[in-house]
Amino acid sequence: MPQQQVPSDTEAGPRTSGAATFAAWMVHLYTATGVAVAFLTVVAVIEGDTVEALWLGLVAMVVDGTDGMLARHLQVKKRVPWFDGALLDNIVDYLTYAFTPMVLLWSAGYLGEGTSATVLAVIPLLASAYQFCRVDAKTDDHLFLGFPSYWNIAAFYVVVLDLQPVSVAVVLLVCAVLVFVPIGYVYPSRTDLLRRTTLVLTTIWLASYAVLLVQLPDPGPVWLAISLAYVVYYVALSLYLTAQRSRATARPVPDST
Repeated sequence: MPQQQVPSDTEAGPRTSGAATFAAWMVHLYTATGVAVAFLTVVAVIEGDTVEALWLGLVAMVVDGTDGMLARHLQVKKRVPWFDGALLDNIVDYLTYAFTPMVLLWSAGYLGEGTSATVLAVIPLLASAYQFCRVDAKTDDHLFLGFPSYWNIAAFYVVVLDLQPVSVAVVLLVCAVLVFVPIGYVYPSRTDLLRRTTLVLTTIWLASYAVLLVQLPDPGPVWLAISLAYVVYYVALSLYLTAQRSRATARPVPDST
């Protein structure tokens, strides 16, 4: 029986590299689907289908919550070093987390009417434009610095709770100010402390998001409580980590001389 020929490293390398590069591009394409989701969200808003727009917002969050993990697992930066996946992610996130939620709230009348409604819609967009351009928007210890443009989540609760324009204005203005306040917010898939717990609770929160959409216009109190409990957990953990970082920064460095 003739001896089976084993391909050399140089022969196997290009095929392996080609497959890895293809996988990297598929991750970028997966991220880019968020642009299509944003477009479809605007279409839903134009057609007056607020619930469909929020369903699409859920799709956008699932994509955003998983594409980074895939990119790190497949070493996308190494495979396609000349393509800026982080920039692509920021473009998609700005559209799905900031732009489309403001279009939704403005179009559905949650911001009131007239010039004041337009100004109120623009303020979060300007705040997020600033934040997305900050080089320190994500800290070395994997936190978001300043309110992380969760306008899609704000819009979700505005609709679910059926808030009045005055209450919506307060929420949006407070969050816009918090963009500039150096509080470190949890990055669910990367913050080390309680990461597994956070991921489990985030998954439950996403499930509660879906259930509440199904229950609209009468959201059930149990699922609403579960949903808001996660928000409390997220804010509490973020404040704890911010305080921890502040203490570490204030601690004097021992003299090595």
